[in-house]
Amino acid sequence: MARQRKGILIVYTGDGKGKTTAAFGMAFRALGRGFRVAVIQFIKGKWYTGERHFAKKTPGIDLDVMGKGFTWESKDLNKDKAAAQKAWEKAKTQIQSEDYQIVILDEITYAINYGFINIDDVVSQLKQRPAAVTVVITGRNAPDEIVEIADLESEMTLKKHPYNEGHRALLGIDF
Repeated sequence: MARQRKGILIVYTGDGKGKTTAAFGMAFRALGRGFRVAVIQFIKGKWYTGERHFAKKTPGIDLDVMGKGFTWESKDLNKDKAAAQKAWEKAKTQIQSEDYQIVILDEITYAINYGFINIDDVVSQLKQRPAAVTVVITGRNAPDEIVEIADLESEMTLKKHPYNEGHRALLGIDF
C-alpha cells in the first residue's frame, strides 16, 4: 500500500442482528479502497450464504467457511472443536502474514465461550498482531478480555425480529 496505516481491534457483539453484516459492510468498504480482506467463519458452514457467493466472485477477499454449522444442532462437539481449532490456526496465520489489511473472525466468540479455543491465546495473538492489521471479531457474548483490549466495541441490541414471530430466515437478508 502507498501509505502506512494503523490497524485497530473491532468487536461487534450483542443479541441483536447485524454483527456479521456490519463486518461485511466494512469489508466492502475496504475492498473499494484496494485493501485485501480475509474472513474466517467459525460457526457457519451448512448454508451457502450470500457472503460466500459474493466472496467467490470478488477479488481481494478470501473467505474460509470452517465451521460445521450451528453448534447447538451438533451431533458431535468434538468435530466442532477440531474445526474451531483449525479455523483459529488459519486465522493466526492470516493475521500475522500481513497479506491482509483486515481480518474478520466471524462468530469466534462462540468458539471461545464453548472452550473450543483458548482465550489467552486469542488475546495474546490480538495484542501481537502487526500494527497495520485491523481485526474484526463478531459474535454474542464477547469475552471481557477481548472487549478490554478492543479499540471499538459495538453492541447490537435486539428490539424486534421476525424470527420471534415464527418467520424463517430470509434469502439475501439473513443468509
